[in-house]
Amino acid sequence: MNEFVLNIILPVLISLIASSGFWLFLEKRTQRSGLQTDLLVGLAHDRIVYLGMNYIKRGWIYHDEYENLITFLFTPYEKLGGNGSVLRVMEEVNKLPIKNQDMFKEKENANNDKPIK
Repeated sequence: MNEFVLNIILPVLISLIASSGFWLFLEKRTQRSGLQTDLLVGLAHDRIVYLGMNYIKRGWIYHDEYENLITFLFTPYEKLGGNGSVLRVMEEVNKLPIKNQDMFKEKENANNDKPIK
């Protein structure tokens, strides 16, 4: 068994690692991963700017909205290397007054206050 490994498997592994096809495969895989990261950063950028500008226009933000924006969008965006206009938007969002009422409860109450026809 030991001779089999040394005589057959080891040369095959060395040939595979030394072949240009193997390195091309690794390069394409890395490139694809980089493109996926770029796409995610772009989508996060768009969403953060869109939501942030809406909150700024409204003049306040719910605590739940702020927490979700920071936890699920801005922090991962920042860790992936995003920056630029998002930082300016987030600086303005951070200045907004925060309402503590649960945003889902207020929406339910708003729907319940409508008169029944």
